Amino acid sequence: MTTGTTIDPHLDHLVYAVPDLLAGVAEFAERTGVTPVAGGSHPGGTANHLVGLGPSSYLEIIGPDPAAGPDARPRAFGLDSLREPRLVAWAVHPDDIDAAVRRARERGHDPGDVRPLSRRTPGGTLLEWRLTRRDDPAAVRPVPFLIDWGRTPHPAASGLPGLRLDSFAAAHPDPAGLRRDLAALDVRLDVTDGPEPALRAVLLTPLGPVTLT
Repeated sequence: MTTGTTIDPHLDHLVYAVPDLLAGVAEFAERTGVTPVAGGSHPGGTANHLVGLGPSSYLEIIGPDPAAGPDARPRAFGLDSLREPRLVAWAVHPDDIDAAVRRARERGHDPGDVRPLSRRTPGGTLLEWRLTRRDDPAAVRPVPFLIDWGRTPHPAASGLPGLRLDSFAAAHPDPAGLRRDLAALDVRLDVTDGPEPALRAVLLTPLGPVTLT
């Protein structure tokens, strides 16, 4: 199966947000026949599980950290109000993240400041990276954020269970505006007109094609 959509060669990962992490991982495993592995916990009350999509890309299933306690209010990717699983964002890894931010701003798009983040793996290893962050209330963000893993080994190289990303695309009520922002980042993504911002990925799995939206 092939859909012919463009997948950016610098795709780093897709972000699939779920309101209940363990339930979301179990549902994903049932749909695909592949069980994601625990990635670790983030400061701020979230945790993730991962599935590889190739040698340098992966799918992140992110949700409230079950170990964080009932008082945690994770706000990343709208998790504090999320009611059902949703493909909410994606990331690309440019060759030089600081230069990519400067070029984008010169072209009229501000991807946000580059900030450090980290998480610990279940084995206790601290992973550190830098990414762009900007205030964005949108439930779905079709413009990718930028990420730089620095000296940290890429998660896709850690022996993740793998699937194939067959297609990845976006819909938007202002497709021309979205294309301008993507071009400012030198990013490739197929964009169609739609009533609201949306991302759509088709995964080839042992149980057949699975679509995430």
